[in-house]
Amino acid sequence: MRSGTMIRAAMLAAALAMAPFMAPGDGHAADAAQPAAAGRAAKSEAQTIQLFGASIKYYEAGQGPTLVLVHGLGSSAQGDWGKVMADLAKTHHVLALDQLGFGASDKPMIDYAIQTWVDFLGEFLRQKKVTDFTLMGESLGGWISAQYTIQALDGIAADPAFALPKPSRLVLCDAAGRHDTMAKAFGPKPAGADAPPPAASLAGQKAMLGAIFHDPRWSTGPAALKRGFAWSLSKGDAWTIHAVYSNPALLNETVDGRLKDITIPTLVVWGAEDKLLPPADGQFYADGIPGAKLVTIPDSGHAPMIETPKAFLAAVEPFL
Repeated sequence: MRSGTMIRAAMLAAALAMAPFMAPGDGHAADAAQPAAAGRAAKSEAQTIQLFGASIKYYEAGQGPTLVLVHGLGSSAQGDWGKVMADLAKTHHVLALDQLGFGASDKPMIDYAIQTWVDFLGEFLRQKKVTDFTLMGESLGGWISAQYTIQALDGIAADPAFALPKPSRLVLCDAAGRHDTMAKAFGPKPAGADAPPPAASLAGQKAMLGAIFHDPRWSTGPAALKRGFAWSLSKGDAWTIHAVYSNPALLNETVDGRLKDITIPTLVVWGAEDKLLPPADGQFYADGIPGAKLVTIPDSGHAPMIETPKAFLAAVEPFL
């Protein structure tokens, strides 16, 4: 593998794992500000539920058809969805959980797998008695959502008692899960002069923010770097992230060859300037899922619901 490709692969692995989501020019980390914003529509307050003995934090807001939101690697419900949750809750009953290993949920030191999160999502929906819902996932959450949908529609379960509630619609946003792309993330990392800066450093933070966001205001300037570095160090999910990227068995859970099993209406949303998961991966999902529609959001990177929330809402609301 050429050194440039290896560096990009290493940055993919690192950047997907720590994205401090603050607004450009804002003096406060987004995680601190977003709960108030999310509460405008329906007083979205954090709640806790016990799943398989683990404490899981989640948000619930709004009335109407149920919409379940699944966040990405190294993030949380508010980290990914805080800028759009209030608007979505104006027309939908929104459920957004901090997945096991992230946010304010328990973070056991286990070998995390996509199946781990699929099983927890299924148990969450069973306990909440959700039977008709739209499932929306971003990045790692998109991979989980795609795998969940495949298994739910195919009736795959470890035991009939754990049958997965079936979604009626699916939204995938800049979703991970394509084998070729994931193989680069889980492959050998460059060393020596070709190595990227350490993730837990200001230089690494700058490189990762630049990879996640298209608008340079999100990744430049001492204030942005200081806030981002502090946020990434405070999350307490380092073991989860390490467990993911040190487990090449996750490549056995990619979605290649299974997308045809997704037979519900599906919207694929992608940032046109995504440097981590290329727009070609969005086309991969749209081509593989029967009848899927692809919407590309201009001037947006890997997290359009954060970087360009109005454009993101304009893309998803007609589908919902």
